[in-house]
Amino acid sequence: MNTVTRQLTRPLGRAGLAAAAAAFVLTGCATQQPFGESTTSGSPSASGGSPSTTLVVGSQQYYSNEIIAELYAQALEAAGYTVDRQYQIGQREIYLPEVEAGTIDVMPEYSGNLLQYYDRQTKATSPDDVLAALDTVLPSGLRHLNAAQATDQDSYNVTKELADTYGLVSLADLTKVPAPVKVAANSEFATRPYGPQGMKASYGVDITVVPVEDSGGPLTVKALVDGTVQAADIYSADPSIAANNLVTLTDPKSLILPQNVVPIVSAKVDEKAAQAIDAVSAKLTPAELIGLNARSVNEQASSATIATDWLKQQGLAG
Repeated sequence: MNTVTRQLTRPLGRAGLAAAAAAFVLTGCATQQPFGESTTSGSPSASGGSPSTTLVVGSQQYYSNEIIAELYAQALEAAGYTVDRQYQIGQREIYLPEVEAGTIDVMPEYSGNLLQYYDRQTKATSPDDVLAALDTVLPSGLRHLNAAQATDQDSYNVTKELADTYGLVSLADLTKVPAPVKVAANSEFATRPYGPQGMKASYGVDITVVPVEDSGGPLTVKALVDGTVQAADIYSADPSIAANNLVTLTDPKSLILPQNVVPIVSAKVDEKAAQAIDAVSAKLTPAELIGLNARSVNEQASSATIATDWLKQQGLAG
């Protein structure tokens, strides 16, 4: 990201595409043209990676994912690799075929949702079980590196006023709200395992999805705060949850799988490159990720600036 524009704060959901919010533009993390002009920076040093190795780092069409991708990119450059940035590619239906084909070498992912992309019927629920299951379903030539503590997962949120009125703490408590419960989310949320069908089966809650195509961004938050809907799907590392005093409902039945940040890499990523990326993951806690996202949302800082500052603070760059 070397410009200062981005689409909304959530330019489409992680698992599907939508165009409705594309015209709504805010300043902040920048974008790049996927598989067109790219930014390649850094050069192999004598103590760095293989002189012939250029690693392509991609990101989803999601500002937080781009920040994480930039963390990986700068860490790889510090280790001596040349990096070709291909950001804002889209969502899984778009970028995973490119990852599988070896066009992208490093991609920040989210463990539970990635697992369900490949295995919708998975029984894994714990973070460790999800990662173990990923080992069995990732296509040949791909592997995941160490997962971060940080998660950024779909979550059902309500206003504090509604929570206080109905005594809402967990997803099961939504049965107290007059049915059907209207939930603001991307349209593809209606087909997700944790959408209407999953909520009915696991918690006996009838919900209807009100499409708001900004992936939990400001339009989704507005629909929740102004009472258009009773609940909203907002990613858990979004600073708007705290900023708007929203209540995230607990999920005791693990309907929504753990979504730890996890790098997916190609065979071109050697051990030295893996160590550079793993060093980032080791420092990336839930609080740190929220702080990174807040700089984008509140300061409108670019991913490059955010990543440079954070890596220095963590002692991962000079």
